[in-house]
Amino acid sequence: MSSTPVAVVTGGNKGIGLAIVRALCKQFSGDVYLTAREAGRGKAGVAELQKEGLKALFHQLDINDLQSIRALRDFLKEKYGGLNVLVNNAGIAFKVADTTPFATQAEVTLKTNFFGTRDVCTELLPLIKPNGRVVNVSSMVAVSALAKCNQDLQQKFRSDTITEEELVKLMTKFVEDTKNGVHEKEGWPNTAYGVSKIGVTVLSRIHARMLNEKRKADQILLNACCPGWVRTDMAGPNATKSPDEGAVTPVYLALLPPGASEPHGQHVSEKKVRTW
Repeated sequence: MSSTPVAVVTGGNKGIGLAIVRALCKQFSGDVYLTAREAGRGKAGVAELQKEGLKALFHQLDINDLQSIRALRDFLKEKYGGLNVLVNNAGIAFKVADTTPFATQAEVTLKTNFFGTRDVCTELLPLIKPNGRVVNVSSMVAVSALAKCNQDLQQKFRSDTITEEELVKLMTKFVEDTKNGVHEKEGWPNTAYGVSKIGVTVLSRIHARMLNEKRKADQILLNACCPGWVRTDMAGPNATKSPDEGAVTPVYLALLPPGASEPHGQHVSEKKVRTW
């Protein structure tokens, strides 16, 4: 078993994910795994970094496939005895002009961005070693979407005692409400991406609390972050930041020094803790 520290980035083959892998290859002293759903694309990402003189490793991961997540879990357990840094970056968004029915967009978006991310956390959080770092890539859209929820939903999503089970029920309810055409009446905003990222930030707050309760002495720090508006396939060419600029806050959180006690359980943007 290798004693080398190990970092894993989900959705690492392009955009912000690839930029995070690039920065970790430069700054993290250990093995860095670029993971992607399709091996071809993942290996192309590794080859691109290799041209820059950077060594990333590839492992297949489809966050919508439990078997795929568990294969990665078993690999990490066997080869490294755990995991030091996990960056949950994989996500999807429909384009504004997309004519796919909203209920379908809601189901598909939440399946990956919330439920897929949650499955990765369920399987990999127990592997995080002492002084480990977990970064969940959320979005500034989570904050604006939260402000558009009704008061009851806002209160629930801001609660310091909400459980993972309660959050899952709310995310499931959003999808059901869109199918029944009542999501606005039920107090939800008109953004499936925004709701999925509310889910990611609240899940981060819950998991940070859980780490405090169960593994306080291990000094693991877990946060959600907003990379900003980044020029990617997702956000388009007019965005203000390059992918490398978008990677700055996620990488800062992934490399918080040993012994640091904060930030933890926060929504971080431009390296600053934001009010949730």
